[in-house]
Amino acid sequence: MADEVAVRRAGETAWTVYQAMHPDVGAQDSRRCLLECHLQGRWEAREGDPEELASFGLAYLHRLPADECWRG
Repeated sequence: MADEVAVRRAGETAWTVYQAMHPDVGAQDSRRCLLECHLQGRWEAREGDPEELASFGLAYLHRLPADECWRG
């Protein structure tokens, strides 16, 4: 349960920062789902603190090609 909360918190933090930096990205953008899957995998592979996980998530979002993602 605590793991789910940590991953969710990290995802929310990374997504909020990413949206602040990219105002054209909608709340239902497919990158959010990709982010959540990525963070879950990182957490399972190597537990860390939520702040570190959010940083990894933000870096991941910046690496995603914008033209391959659905913007909603």
